[in-house]
Amino acid sequence: MLISRWQAPTIPSRDQIMMLLDQEGLEGIEERFVSGNKIGEHRHPFTEVRILIEGEMLFNVSGNQFLIRAGDRLEIPANTKHWFQAHGEADCLCVYAQRVV
Repeated sequence: MLISRWQAPTIPSRDQIMMLLDQEGLEGIEERFVSGNKIGEHRHPFTEVRILIEGEMLFNVSGNQFLIRAGDRLEIPANTKHWFQAHGEADCLCVYAQRVV
């Protein structure tokens, strides 16, 4: 698992995030989660790349729980158990991509 915390004062826009993923050869998909919405424990045969645009998400990756905020990037290795939930009062908007191993 790799978490990259956004350090700049301005959060990147959806278009900027899509461009960054495109430069890595990844196709970004926009996802919106209503506050409190939880995606149960699962795993994928690919690396999951997720960058938050708005809101906060609570993640549990292999028993490690943490919060990501707007601008943060998360990479979850293939076949790693994880779940996540839109956290706080605001909905979450993020971009998701798959990196095939």
